[in-house]
Amino acid sequence: MALRDRLAADERHGEDHDLAKMYRERLLEEIDVDELARLSPSQRRVRLERVLSRILSVDGPVLSARERSALVQRITDDALGLGVLEPLLADESITEIMVNGPHDVFIERYGKVERVPARFASVEQLYQTIDRIVSQVNRRVDESSPMVDARLPSGERVNVIIPPLALDGPTLTIRRFPTPFRMGELVDRGTLDLSTASLLGACVRARLNIVVSGGTGSGKTTFLNALSGQIPEHERIVTIEDAAELSLQQGHVVRLESRPANVEGRGAVAIRDLVRNALRMRPDRIIVGEVRGGETLDMLQAMNTGHDGSVATVHANTARDALGRLETLASMSELDLPAATLRDQINSAIDLVVHLERAQDGSRRVIEVQAVTSQRREEYALTPLMRFVGDPIGPDRTVSGEFVRSAAPWELVERLQRAGETLPQVVEPSVAGPVEAPGGAR
Repeated sequence: MALRDRLAADERHGEDHDLAKMYRERLLEEIDVDELARLSPSQRRVRLERVLSRILSVDGPVLSARERSALVQRITDDALGLGVLEPLLADESITEIMVNGPHDVFIERYGKVERVPARFASVEQLYQTIDRIVSQVNRRVDESSPMVDARLPSGERVNVIIPPLALDGPTLTIRRFPTPFRMGELVDRGTLDLSTASLLGACVRARLNIVVSGGTGSGKTTFLNALSGQIPEHERIVTIEDAAELSLQQGHVVRLESRPANVEGRGAVAIRDLVRNALRMRPDRIIVGEVRGGETLDMLQAMNTGHDGSVATVHANTARDALGRLETLASMSELDLPAATLRDQINSAIDLVVHLERAQDGSRRVIEVQAVTSQRREEYALTPLMRFVGDPIGPDRTVSGEFVRSAAPWELVERLQRAGETLPQVVEPSVAGPVEAPGGAR
């Protein structure tokens, strides 16, 4: 934007803010706060809009119907909601809202980040919005506690970081979670092909332990939601997360969420505590939204002691890196275990690694599916079941390619057969019959 246009926009924004501020004060003089407190949220909004419309009709400025409606909505949003963020939160196509100070607001839509004209009138107004968010979860943000993770009642995940840690002003990030996709919908969107979806569905029903890996924003949570849809309805599922994002489709689901320490530094409940507690809850499946520390060892031990069919996600760059990452995270527990012992735990626990990536055009897809075929304390060995082979990127920067399937190891075929599952016809076993692995099948 040219400097002249930017200055003109700033001037118009200032005038709009002054107008909204003046009539917000008039609104506060007119309403009965005690009466308002007895109304439901929707009734409060209707009441404020009615009073404000009457005020503007009596002595308001000359405005078009559209301008008056926008002014009423803005003042009401400031009074009851999150101000300038309310229209963004109402837009279901937006998956991320990033506020870098009062005048810089960015969004992610369809995998692409763009700047939007929405802006706060001042740093103070941004702080008011932040305080309104964190107060909903009995948290506070100030110089003594400059970082906060919270969750809005509607489910959005919120991260706040303020000065002195954020050098350019308070920063607010809101991550939204759309209606959970089913596996068939992900196939339609090109996240994976039908054959791979059928294979993974069979593996989930056969109670294989699966790790979903990928980088930030690669779609791990979305995919985990879809994958969990293959779990039979009658099973008891316990989900464990830092911030509740999963929305499973079954009826028998227990959702657990970690808790940070309070302002006195007490009361923290870590993921690891929840994993240990979940083992006492008679789960058929345990799903950990993301392992990132010592709880990884507890998760591996659960997978090795009768809790087959569990799923976890981890940050990693490739499927092979995911196993190394699990080993590093497991070593962060208070138990000083040698690397060989941790490798034994991982080889015995993990059956499949599904790796996702976010492409340059914003699309998210399964890049590789690998079966873990190493045993005991062997070096990690992976057998590819599927990989995405991308085409050269053209001028439109759109990523395309094909899903290339490979023969499945007989050990995997045998596991599926014992569970009454079969491979999709296009996924053939790598040998004609069973091969006895050293020390027996896992």
